[in-house]
Amino acid sequence: MSKDANDNRDGTILVAGTGPAGLAAALALAALDRRVVLAGPPPVLTDQRTTALMRPAVEFLEGLGLGDMLREEAAPLSTMRVVDATQRLIRSPTVTFRAAEIGEEAFGLNIPNARLNAALADAARGDARISWHESLVEEWRPGPQFVSARLADGTRVDAALAVAADGRNSPARAAAGISAHTRRLPQSALVLNFGHARHHEFTSTELHTEHGPCTQVPLPGGFRSSLVWVTRPEEAEELAALDEAALSVRLEARLQSFLGKVTVEPGRQVYPLSSALPARFAARRIALVGEAAHVFPPITAQGLNLGIRDVMDLAAVVKTHPDDPGATAALALYDMRRRPDILARSSAVNLFNASLLSSLIPAQLARSAGLGLLGSAPFLRGFFMREGMRPGSGFSALLSAGRRA
Repeated sequence: MSKDANDNRDGTILVAGTGPAGLAAALALAALDRRVVLAGPPPVLTDQRTTALMRPAVEFLEGLGLGDMLREEAAPLSTMRVVDATQRLIRSPTVTFRAAEIGEEAFGLNIPNARLNAALADAARGDARISWHESLVEEWRPGPQFVSARLADGTRVDAALAVAADGRNSPARAAAGISAHTRRLPQSALVLNFGHARHHEFTSTELHTEHGPCTQVPLPGGFRSSLVWVTRPEEAEELAALDEAALSVRLEARLQSFLGKVTVEPGRQVYPLSSALPARFAARRIALVGEAAHVFPPITAQGLNLGIRDVMDLAAVVKTHPDDPGATAALALYDMRRRPDILARSSAVNLFNASLLSSLIPAQLARSAGLGLLGSAPFLRGFFMREGMRPGSGFSALLSAGRRA
């Protein structure tokens, strides 16, 4: 016999998924004094990846009480470089983005996923407004007045709103009747951490190759970095199979020795890449956040930052619809708020990734021209940096400059 998580469908919000987006959603909604049921197993703490959180995401997490952890565990990102490491006929100029150019100390912070997940999980466990069932949703039943879910542990939850933070193959998204265009990419990402002889100067370098970007991101201490090496699936598996000494040699060559001698640390993972874009971002009392709402290659540090903005917008919608956060009007507002941001970011990243893989001269010319403009035009570079950190801030800066002129 099932047991009820709530008896009177009293505006409870169900969050399905316990990755960083789901945990952040649970905390943000609980901060609005909503009763939150969180469904999902404890987060994986063996993830070798790191996440570059831009300033708005950092500020949001600080507001959830994670400020001390971020300051202790993360490395600032003060400079970001894009380097064309291809052997193509037309190569792009190196472009360097410095936070100081737009009056910032850093674009954001780079933090290990395992540490971020652990801190979010601890915060969720410590919030009395969150009831965490370490169990997956086995059955969804969206309805006009509430959405019902049956968990694997037998619990039944009737909620005014469900938040689908259950990943790229989201069962909640399917239950809402939301179709998604998905595509498997001819790429995999090798993820690892490594030490190096030269200080990284809190600079992240994205080397573009014919098979995808190879991105180094600084870790705390100055002499360690994380790496996401996107390449052909067979090469990623070949690299992952090397011993640490051999892989260190290969990595130093790939990085063109700009950090000196490198030493790969134990633990590496390979992730197949794909893209996914739903037709809608909310329906039938279910709102999509994180990878349930968007999946694209790990380029320009957009993934979790976009997911955090999902959570921020959803919390704002719930705040303005306190009586029924899952009502049709509320979900329509959420879809309207998220659509421009998600479509713009995912389209830009997928287009840029396609330009790396293309051997066509026009694609090479377009990429080279675009990066060349960014490198030579400070106002355009400033616009790009501001928009990358906070959507809309680039346009705001241009308007402010125009009024002053």
